[in-house]
Amino acid sequence: MLSEQVHTRLRDAIMRGEHAPGAPLKPQELAKAHGVSLVVVREALVRLVGEGLADRLPNRGFAVPEFSDRRWQELAQARCVVEPAMLRLAVANGDLDWEARVRAAHHRLERTPVLDPAEGDYMSSAWSEAHRQFHRTLLDGCGNAPLLDTFDRMWTATELARRWSGRATPGRDHVAEHRELEEAALARDAERAATCLYRHLSTTAEALEPADVIARRKET
Repeated sequence: MLSEQVHTRLRDAIMRGEHAPGAPLKPQELAKAHGVSLVVVREALVRLVGEGLADRLPNRGFAVPEFSDRRWQELAQARCVVEPAMLRLAVANGDLDWEARVRAAHHRLERTPVLDPAEGDYMSSAWSEAHRQFHRTLLDGCGNAPLLDTFDRMWTATELARRWSGRATPGRDHVAEHRELEEAALARDAERAATCLYRHLSTTAEALEPADVIARRKET
């Protein structure tokens, strides 16, 4: 299906940083570039809006979300509230099969390269998927379907911001952070695991804060 193909190409281009934060996504130009109709491009753009990878502007145009958009902080705050609570439940309710899946997901994440030269300076698609799978598996032990659906929606909505965060903090030790999360969860230390996850999520959120917010914090 053409709209699916165009959606995938546009999604990958945005994730690789080929369209900068705030850059317009002009349907006519994109239709010409991809050799498809305006209808096909608009269908793809509407899907990207639903995924949080594009904004629909008041004049019915489209653009990549702004880096400084307040939504990133609100989503980060929501994750910091919801996910540590889910992890506490997972530590309490997860069975032996959950432990094995967490170990396997962490093993895959730890051995997947963060960057792929073919995908530019942002986190690679393979690492991003391994990252999602690890966090999803970690929380899956909670056994609460509505909470897991909430996690899935928030993860999709924050995928672009997560790529930006990685570029903003190139020296961040993701390996150590995820290893600490795995160890705390499998040691059945709910409080330590929740604290590690909160710190992990907060670090990502801080990397996305606008410059003026960071400056005000330093002043105080």
